Amino acid sequence: MPLFLLFGKYSAEALQGISKKRTKKVIDLIERHGGEIESMYAVLGAHDLVFTVAFPDVAKAMSASLALRKMTGISFTTEPVVDVEEFDRQVVSGADTKP
Repeated sequence: MPLFLLFGKYSAEALQGISKKRTKKVIDLIERHGGEIESMYAVLGAHDLVFTVAFPDVAKAMSASLALRKMTGISFTTEPVVDVEEFDRQVVSGADTKP
């Protein structure tokens, strides 16, 4: 399944709702959208949360991201990723197909 990074930013309202119960609801919502969570981190800096999630496709990732925003008030930016080994294979493969 394609892998996505979800970068979350708390609003003032979203900060008020931090709880183990909401985290469980977030996990359930992602799973209902076909997602398989690989990691979830709270971080310092430009983002407050970073999740690594496999989704069946872009549409499922997008719908989960929007549903998370509606449910939690946390703004999520969702981006597709590939691991570096796959990236290297794609780049090398592309370099070998010069016209």
